[in-house]
Amino acid sequence: MKFLHKLSLRIDRFFTSIFIRVEKRIRFVFSAFLLMSLMLLSTFFFFDKAWLFLPILLIACYFLTYFSILEGIEKIEWVMLFLIPILLTVGFYLFYFLFPVRWITRIPFVLVYGLSIYAVFLISNIFNVGVEKSLQLYRAAFSVNYFYHAFVSFLLFIIIFSFKLNFFFNGIFTFIIIFPLCLQLLWSVKLSKDLDRKVVYPALLIALIVSQLSVILSFVPLRGTIFSLSLTSAYYGLAGIIYHSLDQKLFKQTIREYGLVTIFVAAIALLSIQW
Repeated sequence: MKFLHKLSLRIDRFFTSIFIRVEKRIRFVFSAFLLMSLMLLSTFFFFDKAWLFLPILLIACYFLTYFSILEGIEKIEWVMLFLIPILLTVGFYLFYFLFPVRWITRIPFVLVYGLSIYAVFLISNIFNVGVEKSLQLYRAAFSVNYFYHAFVSFLLFIIIFSFKLNFFFNGIFTFIIIFPLCLQLLWSVKLSKDLDRKVVYPALLIALIVSQLSVILSFVPLRGTIFSLSLTSAYYGLAGIIYHSLDQKLFKQTIREYGLVTIFVAAIALLSIQW
C-alpha cells in the first residue's frame, strides 16, 4: 500500500508539473468541450454500443476532472470531487436513448451537458481549493451542487424505471444511486479529507429509506416521470434535513419547507396513479 501511495504521489506530481502551466479557466473550457464532443459522438451510435462508450466516457471524465482541478487533491477527495462529474456524464449518456434520435434533440442535449459539466468542474474546484478563500463562494457552490444532485438522481431514476424491472432490482439500483450521492453531499458540509461516521451512517439511512420507497412504488401504477419525481423529492427532503442538522442550522421552518415539498410531490403522485 505504501508503494502504491508513493507511486500515485509521483504520478500526481508529474502531471501537475506539466499541466499547471495551463490557466485553470482554459483547462475547464477545454475539458468541458472535449467531453461534450465525446458525448456528441456517442449519440450517433445505438444503445448496443454502450459497452464501448461508457468506459471511454468514464475514463475521459475522471482524467479531465483531474486535469481541471489538478492541485491539492488528497485522500477521499480522489473520490468525492470526481463523483458528480462521473454520475452526471453517465446519467446524460443513458438518458439520451430515451429521446427520439434527431438533430433537433441532439444539439440542445449536448449543449446542456456541456454547460452542466462545466458548472460541475467549477463546483469541484471550489470544494477543493476555493472554500478557504470565500465562505460565500462555498455556499453558492453547495447550492448548485445540491441542484445537480436532484437533477442527476431524477435522470438516473427515469433510466431505471424505463427498464421496467421488478421491485427487488428497483430497490437495489436506487440504493446504489442514492448512497454515493448522499455521501458526497453530506461530506461537502465540512469538506474533510477523511470520511466520518457522522457522514456515512446518515447516508446509509437515507439510501435505505429511499430504496424502500422505491420498492413500495414498484407496486403502484405510476408513470416513469412521477415515479422518478417521487424518489427525487424524498431524497431532496431527507438529505436537506440531515445536511442542516450536520451544519447545526436545523430549525422548524427548515423542516416545514422540506416537508411541504415532499407532501406536494406525494399529492401529485397520488393524483397520477393510473387506476
